[in-house]
Amino acid sequence: MSVVTQSPLFGIALTVAAYAIGLWVNRKTGLSIANPNLIAIPLVILCLVLTGTPLEDYQRGGEMINMLLGPATAALALSIYRQREILRENFLPVILGCLAGCCASVASTLALCRVFHLDEALTASLLPKSVTTPIAVELSTQGGGIAAVTIVVVIFTGIAGAAFAPGLLRLMGITDPMAQGVAIGTASHGVGTARALELGKVQGAMSGVAIGVSGIITVLLITFL
Repeated sequence: MSVVTQSPLFGIALTVAAYAIGLWVNRKTGLSIANPNLIAIPLVILCLVLTGTPLEDYQRGGEMINMLLGPATAALALSIYRQREILRENFLPVILGCLAGCCASVASTLALCRVFHLDEALTASLLPKSVTTPIAVELSTQGGGIAAVTIVVVIFTGIAGAAFAPGLLRLMGITDPMAQGVAIGTASHGVGTARALELGKVQGAMSGVAIGVSGIITVLLITFL
């Protein structure tokens, strides 16, 4: 068994299989909470525990999948380009929306860290929770945070956004496609953007824009904290 698990193909196959199961459950139930990522993660953990597979063995294939994160984020530029006219006409509202969202995210996270008396390392790890993983990890590391904690929090934030954002938008009466996209992208980065694309082309494009803009704003905010 160790020969199989030590192959990079094991991590890749396990990840793809777990996500496929999550996608099947999501389509069968039609529930936002049945997010494929939310289902796939515990399935992978359960498989590793039951087979006694070390995390290092899984990571041989998992790291290869992680390499696709950058190109996948960059590919969002295509949907942004297709909606460039809308972006040009609403440039200032998009920037202000991202700024408001970033300030709310960083301020609320910092306040909660102070309330629960978390140390500086954990605080630095949690602050960039709403930006895409490459930016969040770099911010966390530079601030003395723990990269592993940051990755977990970023993933959880994205999954929560993808699962609950559509319902929250309806509850708040936010029907404008541009506002929906900016809100989702600012709060829940790439995972949320994947959900925004399902809501519509404009939502997906604006969410993709919000990822980049929010990343820049968050870097500036955390740098001067």
